[in-house]
Amino acid sequence: METQRLGLFRPKGSHAEHKVAFSELFFDLVFVYAITQSAHLLIAHFTPYGVFQGMLVILAVWWVWVFTTWVTNWLDPETVPVRLMLFVLMLLGMGLSIAIPDAFGKHGLLFALCYVTMQIGRTVFICVCSRKHRPELHQGFIRMTLWFAVSGTIWIIGALQEDALRTLLWSLAIAVEYVSASLSFAVPGLGRSDSKEWDISGAHMAERCGLLLIIALGESLLVTGNTFSGTHWDSATITAFVSAFVTTVAMWWVYFSLSAERASDVIARSNNSGHLGRVVYTYIHLLLIIAIVLVAVADEFVLAHPHGHTSTGTMVAMIGGTALYLLANILFKRLIFKSHPTSHYIGLGMLVALAAIAPLISPVTVSVVTTLVLLLVAIKETVSVMRKSA
Repeated sequence: METQRLGLFRPKGSHAEHKVAFSELFFDLVFVYAITQSAHLLIAHFTPYGVFQGMLVILAVWWVWVFTTWVTNWLDPETVPVRLMLFVLMLLGMGLSIAIPDAFGKHGLLFALCYVTMQIGRTVFICVCSRKHRPELHQGFIRMTLWFAVSGTIWIIGALQEDALRTLLWSLAIAVEYVSASLSFAVPGLGRSDSKEWDISGAHMAERCGLLLIIALGESLLVTGNTFSGTHWDSATITAFVSAFVTTVAMWWVYFSLSAERASDVIARSNNSGHLGRVVYTYIHLLLIIAIVLVAVADEFVLAHPHGHTSTGTMVAMIGGTALYLLANILFKRLIFKSHPTSHYIGLGMLVALAAIAPLISPVTVSVVTTLVLLLVAIKETVSVMRKSA
């Protein structure tokens, strides 16, 4: 097949069009650190207001990561300028991650400046790159830059405020960014972007999102192991640790063993891969990341207090996080494969029943039962897939 390279864009018709570069994996490490920092922020402030603030941070972290993933779906990370851009973004990402624990305190300006610089800088970079070689994308990135300039102003103003006003302004800023994307970055006089022009590589996008999920799951295991090593070891903490490990494996199985690889083939064959990729990998995978973070938070809570009655916070993080993970997988498989995974619906029903009795039983028991639910979901769907392929 003939290979065609346009400037810094990935060469069409070659393996490089779909390849995930080592520099991209290197870049991901910073954002797994950011996700871990977000989990610690939630652990320290797991109140309704604290969870709301933590979710704002996770939404921002995801947004900057997924937009960079879209950019490297088009641009070639094996070229020196694109690689250097990723390294600059990594440095800014470190600043953003370091600021997360006190983003609503003394490090708010650092968080906002790093975030805004990443969003605008990266978008301007591809805007310049696409002007000559991909004019159909160029107009879209001009629109994005204008929207990020608006939201960026709100981010900076918010960082200069304190307490509730900062939270309010940052909520407005992130809402502007998510709404603008859902409106295809419509700008008066410039129109809106056409998703049919976003000829993404489904294989690349699927692998990028899948690898981030793997790293996030692995990082949650490392954090759980580190917490367990510092606790008093008894039957309850050992059970909680094993349960956390099996939960992580089951979460991996539900997503990766049965659907992740096939999804990239479906997107590659789609007539509107840009739209499908946006819905599936930009929005639904955000829900998967939030679910992984909540379950990791729950594991920390259970290891710290395995006995007694289950608190509302532990119940929300453990049962709510697991339910969100199953719901996100339902949406993922519904959109990609046009299927309704019965096992996932059964799992959700069992979690609802567990929520009714969770306040009456110990946290470690809730953890074990939740793990069993995930295992049953994984086993049932695996058997169902094997029967269909037989």
